[in-house]
Amino acid sequence: MAAEKKAGLTRRDVMKTLGLGGLAVAGMGVAGQAYAAGEPEKAAPGPMPRRKLGKTGLEVSILDLGGMFDTINNQLLLKQALGWGVNFWDTAEAYGNGMSEEGFGRFFSRNPEARKQIVLTTKLVPKGGKFDERLDAALSRLKTDYVDLFYVHGISGIAEVDGQMRDWAAAKKKAGKIKFFGFSTHSNMEDCLLGAAKLDWIDAVMISYNFRLMHEQKMRDAVSACVKAGIGLVAMKTQGGGPVKTDSQAELDMAGRFLEKGFTDKQAKLKAIWQNPDIASVCSQMPNLTILSANVAAARDATSLAREDFEALRVFADATHGDYCAGCADICGTAMGGAVPVADVMRAMMYHRDYGETAIARELFASLPEALRRDPGSLDFSKAEAACPRRLAIASIVDDAARLLA
Repeated sequence: MAAEKKAGLTRRDVMKTLGLGGLAVAGMGVAGQAYAAGEPEKAAPGPMPRRKLGKTGLEVSILDLGGMFDTINNQLLLKQALGWGVNFWDTAEAYGNGMSEEGFGRFFSRNPEARKQIVLTTKLVPKGGKFDERLDAALSRLKTDYVDLFYVHGISGIAEVDGQMRDWAAAKKKAGKIKFFGFSTHSNMEDCLLGAAKLDWIDAVMISYNFRLMHEQKMRDAVSACVKAGIGLVAMKTQGGGPVKTDSQAELDMAGRFLEKGFTDKQAKLKAIWQNPDIASVCSQMPNLTILSANVAAARDATSLAREDFEALRVFADATHGDYCAGCADICGTAMGGAVPVADVMRAMMYHRDYGETAIARELFASLPEALRRDPGSLDFSKAEAACPRRLAIASIVDDAARLLA
């Protein structure tokens, strides 16, 4: 048993407390028991920190409510998020085929005074055109005349936001339907950021950004270029989870370190991002009050991570380097002749294995080419595996995806 101890915690101790202990909002138990009797308690003293979102002038909470959950049946959570100072809300047409937007819209229809308090974001995937009709439909679901920030959803190259898109954004701003324009990206993030920095009409970008990526030089350069251009940056996929999930000793050691300091490894990973003032906010999917309260507590807590804490995260990142897909889709995509979206399979398996969101994983996987879903054994992934900077076992992961998500 001595070999399983780290800083006074046993392997069993860590496994029992992962995701439960750590910082909590005053008046709320770590498992959310304060809500069992009905109305949520009032927010703890102290404001939710806010930052400027680039050149937009918008002041957004450093915690962004990701709407990729059942917002229709979680109206109490939406009310509590606003009560705790989370004024930045994110949704998309693709989340539940518009159901997430409908949930936000239900909240606004019941709490009309809340709309002006919230910086509201929605997104449209650039497929099949008809952005005009789809934006109008989104606004109808949201029960609002405008969104504060509109994203083109999930681009993988800056060419996807071309001059025609610029003209469309300008027209919608003039019509008062959007205030600001940007895009989100899970793939080739650094190249997309560097491309955006060369344009003068991108207001904000949402990127995959976490303790694994934040120290890589290309990401640092891309973030710096956007900051100089006045582009607001929002981080997502901040826990750094990947398509491979293992309860490794490295993970337990890292989690144990932070638990002894008073917060969970998940809270520590958020804090690591907030210590970069160039990131305006962290978009987090918070589908229940327990996760919401833990993230709010981390945002409000003024404790900074020490250099040794960042080193612990770096050691863990190095130890699990081959478990994480960094989203450099051009590399594996080119190796597969451009016909097989390997990075999307990796993202689906990340949702399934690391986030436990199997329904979302299956929805994404179902959108991929049939050969990839039905007969991955007919495809040769050897070139993609050889090209992958992290040496991911791509063939094995795709095979697992076909077995678990099809």
